[in-house]
Amino acid sequence: MEILWILLAVIAGAILILLFLVMPGLRRHPDRKLMDGKAVAHRGLHDVSQGVPENSLSAFKRAAEAGLMIENDVHLTKDGRVAVFHDDTLDRMCGVPGKPEEMTLEELKKLRLAGTDETIPTLEECLEAVGGRVPLLIEFKVSGKNAPELCEAAEKILGGYKGDYVIQSFYPGVLIWYRKNRPERMRGQLATVIKGYGIPKRLLGTLVSNVATRPDFISYDHTHAKYFFRRITALFGAHQAGWTFRSIGELREKGKYFRTFIFENMPPEETEAYIKERFEK
Repeated sequence: MEILWILLAVIAGAILILLFLVMPGLRRHPDRKLMDGKAVAHRGLHDVSQGVPENSLSAFKRAAEAGLMIENDVHLTKDGRVAVFHDDTLDRMCGVPGKPEEMTLEELKKLRLAGTDETIPTLEECLEAVGGRVPLLIEFKVSGKNAPELCEAAEKILGGYKGDYVIQSFYPGVLIWYRKNRPERMRGQLATVIKGYGIPKRLLGTLVSNVATRPDFISYDHTHAKYFFRRITALFGAHQAGWTFRSIGELREKGKYFRTFIFENMPPEETEAYIKERFEK
């Protein structure tokens, strides 16, 4: 009997430790209102068939004109500038090898996005194009250990911006920097279920890094909406954003688990109609 009680105590202790690790921040950040019940244009409202590539100024302007919150991505260039670009490498969008971090801004500006006339914008150009008309959801893309440098460079720009924005990243180092240096800013942990990449990366999918970052919201791959660890953060009250929805069928199947809906390659009207139906019940 004593062994049974010891075993139960060990199990209970393990559960409490797990909950402590996965627990998000418990504050209800006022900027939740920027995201709650909102459709978010993933990398802008892009359509390359119309000459509007992702993360381009034209994609941001289209989204702003449509009144949509915008998700974009930022990298730190070789010369310390902040470029808006998604991929870790340049080959898919620009047809050349290399990484954004390996080039200066001048070198990046010589490239074209997806065969169009659009160039890789700077964060300053993105902010000017949006002009505070809609909120921004800015994803920080870290290379190596440059999280502090990227955050510092971005915040020098964002500090003077009059529009609304929140930040998110897969990389806990970004959220740790913001928690320490810009605690007033709403921050989100991006995550998905990671398989086959070793224990450290797989642990990121379980959200145990929350112990250091205490995010205000969780931005999770909607295909894993039922994942146990994501649902724990929802029980704690963390705002839930789902990415990336590409059809009304996906929204109807998994949208109920989220309150913010990051979408692409589907008419924004479909996402907004779903949101209206969902939140007006």
